[in-house]
Amino acid sequence: MPLFNMAELRALLERDQRLIGLDPGTKTIGVALTDVRLMLASPYGSIRRGKLAANAAEIFAIARKEGAGGLVVGLPLSMDGTAGPAAQAARDWTLALSAATGLPAALWDERLSTAAVTRFLAGEADLSRRKRAEVVDRAAAAWVLQAALDASL
Repeated sequence: MPLFNMAELRALLERDQRLIGLDPGTKTIGVALTDVRLMLASPYGSIRRGKLAANAAEIFAIARKEGAGGLVVGLPLSMDGTAGPAAQAARDWTLALSAATGLPAALWDERLSTAAVTRFLAGEADLSRRKRAEVVDRAAAAWVLQAALDASL
């Protein structure tokens, strides 16, 4: 299955289907979920990063449980906007995940999402370092998903 832009991905969804946002890290994958109107992204959870088949099964289970019809995956572009090796790896992983789950997917620029979320959690939310580590992946996934939603209205 090819990768889609956000407008195409929205058009593929059936009425009241949600989108799942993913922030794939080296150890965990942050997961976020939209509401059925595709207006608001919320942190959902995290998945321990492992073999693609196992991660795809977990993500597909979330999609079935929550009524999601597509994926938005964070794309780690370089600060100058170019796609380096990490972006290519994310693109390849997203294509394989989309094929494994049967869910259409789009990539979205995730530059500075983790830094912004960490700064917010450290200052505004006043969470300890340990508590921040527990929620940063899912919050970063929600940040990326919300940015994609806002840009595609």
